[in-house]
Amino acid sequence: MQQKISDAELEIMKMIWGNPEETTRFSYLMEAMAAQGKPCQKNTLIVLLSRLVGKGYLSATKIGRHNEYEPLISETAYQTAQTRHFIDKVYEGSVRGLVTNLITGDHLTKEEYEELKALLEERRKV
Repeated sequence: MQQKISDAELEIMKMIWGNPEETTRFSYLMEAMAAQGKPCQKNTLIVLLSRLVGKGYLSATKIGRHNEYEPLISETAYQTAQTRHFIDKVYEGSVRGLVTNLITGDHLTKEEYEELKALLEERRKV
């Protein structure tokens, strides 16, 4: 299990995962944050990126005076690990408990319910 990351660190990771380029430059992150209405101080972003490197989520390569960042974990792998952790912690490892809560707790729209039902039927055929 990777070390936990803060909400601010997760926002940065989402921007990096969403970047169509293989590596992400600091300037890209500053612009992306401003475009989302979440401007960030340069030093704050540097600290958050350093933490993500230290926690093993990113690698940093010095290119001239700038760093380029590359994710060391995919978004899907992160989501899978976090989902497993959540299920273990909250539902004592029971996926059925989570799904039951979603269905009986009126957390799903009719469309989401039908999509999940179709997905389950499709997976059962495999």
